[in-house]
Amino acid sequence: MNRESMIFTVLLVVGAVCLLVNGLVRGAGASYVKVTKHEFVQVVDPASVDGKPTWMPIAVARAKGIANLPAAGSPDHITWDSESSITKRTHDQERLTAPNPEQYRFSLARTAGVWAAGLFTLAIFSFLYRDNPLYKVAEAVLVGVSAAYWMVVAFWDTIVPNLIGKLSPDTVQQWAMPGLAEDRNLWYLIPLVLGVMLLWRLAPKGNWIARWPLAFIIGTTAGLRLVAYIHGDFLAQIRNGILPLYVEVNDAFNLWESVKNLLIVFGCLVCLVYFFFSVEHKGIVGKTARVGIWVLMITFGAGFGYTVMGRIALLAIRLEFLFDDFLWLIDPENKRAMLMPLLASFGIA
Repeated sequence: MNRESMIFTVLLVVGAVCLLVNGLVRGAGASYVKVTKHEFVQVVDPASVDGKPTWMPIAVARAKGIANLPAAGSPDHITWDSESSITKRTHDQERLTAPNPEQYRFSLARTAGVWAAGLFTLAIFSFLYRDNPLYKVAEAVLVGVSAAYWMVVAFWDTIVPNLIGKLSPDTVQQWAMPGLAEDRNLWYLIPLVLGVMLLWRLAPKGNWIARWPLAFIIGTTAGLRLVAYIHGDFLAQIRNGILPLYVEVNDAFNLWESVKNLLIVFGCLVCLVYFFFSVEHKGIVGKTARVGIWVLMITFGAGFGYTVMGRIALLAIRLEFLFDDFLWLIDPENKRAMLMPLLASFGIA
């Protein structure tokens, strides 16, 4: 092991020990939740016209005076719990004062998620030192988890409600979405067939079958986006470039608005001259094109600066997560009493 690898290993071990001590002694990275119970029943609403049974909270059904509610455990009576994040301060206060303190509890799953996010963030940041196995593992996990996550989101947000819910709404209501109110539409068999054909590319033979739905997707998407681009971007730019050079506000000449419009029109014209290659860029045309280059460079620089600002904001958000939610070194929103656990760990409080 060379000196550089030894230094990296020592820093890694020391950092891991510090993280472990910080988590065990101060409870850093812990997450707390409030558990809310939901109870729904499928009944016929007296105010409904069609007389079809619908799902509603059991409290609403009782308030409407509906008799003979489905018994607990029956298919028409479902219950589930949902969790919402709370701060440590709220957890500590509600555990002492709330009439139902069991609602407020420590969440092992969310705590594991915070620790995983923090450790993977540090692994990604380790690339600032040099390329290493921790960074490679974190990078691979990030790509894989992202792909899997968006696949699950697409399944539940698109395929289930927009495809299966259209072809068999009763099945989706009983299986996944009790509140779905859709009528069967067999026209959605067409996208189902196209989707199956698209998956044919994975088959060892008949890959050409996948080209037909792919061509349909590309063609329709290009057509729709072209129309939207023309109306939303191209024509909008032309409209925004046609500006009055003499601006009056309350029947008085407005110097700054007039100068602003003049600069916009002037910049647009000189940039167009730069891209007009039918005339050789010499003389007045060349000088105008030169000014157009300056306008383009200023625009690109401003755009690049805006992009960098966005990336710096993302970095600041990530650093805030590390120092606040993960390491508990700062508490800008007063989410927890930071001093008391530290003093208690030393037997002072």
